[in-house]
Amino acid sequence: MYTDRGKEMYIELLKKAILFEIWQEHEQDLLVGWFVKREMPADPEKKRMGEIWPKFAHSMVGRMRMDNLQMCMETVLNENIEGDFIETGVWRGGACIFMCGFLKVHGIEDRKVWLADSFQGLPAPNEIKYPRDKGAGFHTFDYLRVSLEQVQGNFQKYDLLDGNVRFLQGWFKDTLPIAPIDKLAILRLDGDLYESTMDSLTNLYDKVSKGGFIIIDDYALPTCEPAVTDFRRERNITEPLIRIDNHAVYWRKLKD
Repeated sequence: MYTDRGKEMYIELLKKAILFEIWQEHEQDLLVGWFVKREMPADPEKKRMGEIWPKFAHSMVGRMRMDNLQMCMETVLNENIEGDFIETGVWRGGACIFMCGFLKVHGIEDRKVWLADSFQGLPAPNEIKYPRDKGAGFHTFDYLRVSLEQVQGNFQKYDLLDGNVRFLQGWFKDTLPIAPIDKLAILRLDGDLYESTMDSLTNLYDKVSKGGFIIIDDYALPTCEPAVTDFRRERNITEPLIRIDNHAVYWRKLKD
């Protein structure tokens, strides 16, 4: 049995490992490096805020978003909010690895962690159907393409790949409408595009339990914020958006 202090220490160490904080001095910012054409050390503050493209870390969400995810999960457990956890757009899988480790250390075996991703990068913009995505070039970056096998391998490095980890491989428009998910306590979106954000909200929001959390990782992007705004307006969602850092927001579903 873990003591409360033991759980806290494991969770903190897990975050440090996923975010590569233990080896901070070796981390590089590939986004800046591409512009200056040389290796660039990661700025610690930008890394904390999730504003770099890390070479080594298993997640680019940064410390503030990871702490927010922990807060949401703790609330779910403390208030016994029903449902699984899901992230739509997982990259190297770090946020979901953290979800699994959190559940494991608390002895929770009746919740699944779902990873929805194409595992081949982002889709090319459908500019006719989703004009807000016009000009978005995320699909051209090999850096954003992480295979299913790579993500599964990352889970194995933490000894966290088990039967409660479920993968939904394919484009959101194809996988999410038929996903065998009953209830969700946490819906975390990291799809960058208007299309991906809208697909995630349209197909999964109604499965979020009352008291559950909706986290928008890419809210600052001009392709993402309009989708959130449009969906909330169409559904008459009035729960306040709460800022996490310069890029991400969340809200809590207080009514069905």
